Amino acid sequence: MLIEFGKKKILLQGRKMLQQRASGILTHLSSLPGPYGIGDLDSGYFFLDFLEQAGQSYWQFLPTGIVDDVFGNSPYMSLSAFAGNPLLISPNLLLEQGLLHSEDLMSKPHFSEYAVDYSAVKDFKNRLLVMSFQRFLASRLFDEAFEHFCREHAAWLDDFALFLSLREKFDSKPWYEWPRKIAVRDKNSLDKAAEELDERCRYHKFVQFVFFMQWRRMRQAAQQKGIRLVGDIPIYVGQDSADVWSNQACFDLDKTTLQPCHVAGVPPDYFSETGQRWGNPLYLWEIGRKPNKPLYEWWRQRFLHLGKMVDVVRIDHFRGFASYWQIPASEETAVNGTWVKGPGLFFFEQVKEATDKIDIIAEDLGVITPDVEKLRDGLGYPGMKILQFSFDSDELNLYLPHNFQTTNCVVYTGTHDNDTTVGWYFDGKVPQASKDRARRYANSDGQVIHRDFVRMAFSSVAALAVIPLQDVLGFGSDCRMNRPSTLEGNWAWRCASPFLSPEVIHYLRDEVVFYGREKSCPIIKG
Repeated sequence: MLIEFGKKKILLQGRKMLQQRASGILTHLSSLPGPYGIGDLDSGYFFLDFLEQAGQSYWQFLPTGIVDDVFGNSPYMSLSAFAGNPLLISPNLLLEQGLLHSEDLMSKPHFSEYAVDYSAVKDFKNRLLVMSFQRFLASRLFDEAFEHFCREHAAWLDDFALFLSLREKFDSKPWYEWPRKIAVRDKNSLDKAAEELDERCRYHKFVQFVFFMQWRRMRQAAQQKGIRLVGDIPIYVGQDSADVWSNQACFDLDKTTLQPCHVAGVPPDYFSETGQRWGNPLYLWEIGRKPNKPLYEWWRQRFLHLGKMVDVVRIDHFRGFASYWQIPASEETAVNGTWVKGPGLFFFEQVKEATDKIDIIAEDLGVITPDVEKLRDGLGYPGMKILQFSFDSDELNLYLPHNFQTTNCVVYTGTHDNDTTVGWYFDGKVPQASKDRARRYANSDGQVIHRDFVRMAFSSVAALAVIPLQDVLGFGSDCRMNRPSTLEGNWAWRCASPFLSPEVIHYLRDEVVFYGREKSCPIIKG
């Protein structure tokens, strides 16, 4: 159909993502139960079984890229927009494939069921991956599949493997502190480095080969169960990443220092009085008033790559494509930033071939202006409704279910950046009036406030309801996933397996049936 943007008309795909009422769970793979200190791709099979039994149709998780302790292990500051996180690789599946032996796992430390100790997990899993690589080299069992993988992913894999190998050589220093010729990608210097570090490069390629081999199996299991995987594509990437090092002309960098001239973030909002200074470099959408073609091609490849991993993509900070908050790099907070016009519709026209192959959810939170709504609605992307934001004003609050203007939206009790619903309810900083409104709206005494919020989400007209696992289970603030604008203590929460009990399965399935969110239930439009 034709959608009109001002004087311009564009042709959008005919299919619509949300054609049936459905529900799903939000939790990252790292939060799943498992014996190795962190949820992994074997844990994913267990969780898919849980979702199927509980009548769920969607599983949403956070970005699956490599995390680094320099950035507090945030999945939104990955070392690569394409590579998978080695910590999510399953030792059990390596054992199954003959790349590990049972005695290799006997040195497993005692890991907590309730939180990820990233340092201990990295030490343990890196040791296992080195053993697996040695057996891979000796056995030659996967040679043909490995070489095919390297050819298929060469556009990002070669630079990524060299980036990690160089980072190791230079004691984990960021790339802009490497020797100048390497940092600015002098060809002769890179060729020499690639030859010198060939074995380490091959190791890092092997790790990615294993990750994506295991991922493919998990996705096939999800497809067989009729569960759609929802991935997350951060709008920005980290400054110290293979992406920025490999594509410097795509980013707003000082050519002398190689540091960002301006950085990304958002102005003061619900989460922070001084805004959020994320620190990511901004994109150069144009060079000499012409579109930066390599940047659009890089984005096209990102969508195509993620589209092979998941069924639905949540575009994080969607509003940044309409306009983005530009902060001078010298500023310590986000207060003194300015709004800058983004690429808008032109961007989605340029990547249309890649985005046509996936369904998209627009993360349209924060300061949302008419241009953001126009872009979202013109493209037909469902936006997000957050129930924790519903009770901080009056009856006109757009996040209240009775104000949802369309079924084409996704309702959440909260996101990974929110406190848990129980944590929100008992937070002394949340106005009592907001809690009173919430109880009145739910016709509840607040004793099981998390289930009240789940019921509000499930009963709403939103085609899709997604509930953080912590809210399904009624956990408090100690189980919160992230506290925006803080670096320590985030991304570590884990769910022990006994909590995913038959009682919880029965509760979820009963709610799904009662509120018409079974897989066969169509959307009824008024």
